[in-house]
Amino acid sequence: METNFELYKVFYYVAKHLSFSEASLDLRISQSAVSQSIKSLEESLKCRLFIRSTKQVRLTQEGELLFQHIEQACNLINAGERNLQELQALKQGEIRIGASDSICKYHLLPYFQQFNKLYPEVKIKVTNRTSPVCLDLVKKGAVDLGIVNLPRAAANSCKSFQVTPVQTIHDVFVAGPAFAHLQGCTIPLADLAKYPLLLLERNSVTRDYFEDLAARHHLRLAPEFELGSIDLLIDLVKIGLGISFIAREYVSRQLAAGELFIVNVDIPITSRHWGVATAVNIPVPRAAQKFMELLQTDIGN
Repeated sequence: METNFELYKVFYYVAKHLSFSEASLDLRISQSAVSQSIKSLEESLKCRLFIRSTKQVRLTQEGELLFQHIEQACNLINAGERNLQELQALKQGEIRIGASDSICKYHLLPYFQQFNKLYPEVKIKVTNRTSPVCLDLVKKGAVDLGIVNLPRAAANSCKSFQVTPVQTIHDVFVAGPAFAHLQGCTIPLADLAKYPLLLLERNSVTRDYFEDLAARHHLRLAPEFELGSIDLLIDLVKIGLGISFIAREYVSRQLAAGELFIVNVDIPITSRHWGVATAVNIPVPRAAQKFMELLQTDIGN
């Protein structure tokens, strides 16, 4: 089947925005030309791709299937174009990074600063998502690099991803002055069930790691609070609402100031890493390669 690629390009932008008007703005063509292109593509493929009403545009089942393939193809083409642009000694272009808020705040800020000093003409575009979602964005080609918490990324790296660990993370249990009687003590892990636990929400790598730790010791430790923000988690621990499981690196300032302390437990907690993930079947743009090299250096992080 031979179909004009321009029709697929129009389809991509309509499906991306779920809007004919926004697609026309991106493509710099009229909205009627967008509609005609979609009509031609639907006739060529002999199926309906969109359900249109006065208020919204939705993909049909066939449209969803086609978009999964077209999205990856367009991202590959865009990556190729950016690679060619960046051959001019990184005097232009952009780097697209997927990373969680916590990784950006606690790990990446000095690297962003240094990269911007070295290559001020290169734009840094950051998409904030959880590590599992960042991996999906890498796989689709929507971002060049996924800066993710391991080990979940490592488990998926064998087929779709190349994952390079960068720095170590040490998970600990922490509490505030309200639980001062635990300071300096070593308690059985099972005894944590007696205390309110404040944890990150499910589908985060840190939460998965906690659940795995409890399961390995045949424990069921239910949280009192489940949160999506590490900063809010730290604040709630400081005011005495419970004990949390969090990376020591994220609370180093509070530990040094005596606002929090580590609750020692009777089992070792294995350290893990955060690292960078790239798709094995998508070329890494030059700007992204330079950022990866920077991550391997010690710049006082």
